[in-house]
Amino acid sequence: MNLILLVLAGIFVNNYVMSQFLGICPFLGVSKKVDTAAGMGMAVIFVMALAAAAAWLVYNLILVPLNITFLYNIAFILLIASLVQFVEMFLKKSAPALYQALGVFLPLITTNCAVLGVAVTNMQKGYNFIESVLNAVGGAAGFALAIILFAGIRERIADNETPKAFDGFPMALITAGLMSIAFLGFSGLIKL
Repeated sequence: MNLILLVLAGIFVNNYVMSQFLGICPFLGVSKKVDTAAGMGMAVIFVMALAAAAAWLVYNLILVPLNITFLYNIAFILLIASLVQFVEMFLKKSAPALYQALGVFLPLITTNCAVLGVAVTNMQKGYNFIESVLNAVGGAAGFALAIILFAGIRERIADNETPKAFDGFPMALITAGLMSIAFLGFSGLIKL
């Protein structure tokens, strides 16, 4: 499998937000300004890559040998929550400036179902370690691309007058729907 195509497919074709509709809560909640959306996107790239690597190790080195693969959902949820807490504590001690910059984004990632979706997808498709990490990086980059584009569009809409009935959340949903249709144009572009 071509690893570059795997990353590009994660960004455009199999975008977790636009194609698979995972991670909608942070996508809608943290996308009012481009700078906060970019911060969330970068934090998701970091955590999703780490979570995919850790999930692959837990699944292949613990769950499969013990023949308890049916516990993968619980194991992955606990793993992601623990990993985010560990990363938060590590950053607070070693890089306080980065910890302050990420702020509320790290705890929000714990509840981002796209992170769990990547771990489950990697397991279901039987990716090896490198493919799992690259799929996660591509998926996270796709999430970052989608949330930054969406935030830019929302900022432009906020600067203009919209009908009262569409102010706020209704316009955000319409915009997200139109973006999803635009990302549909990438379907079939890359066959894995």
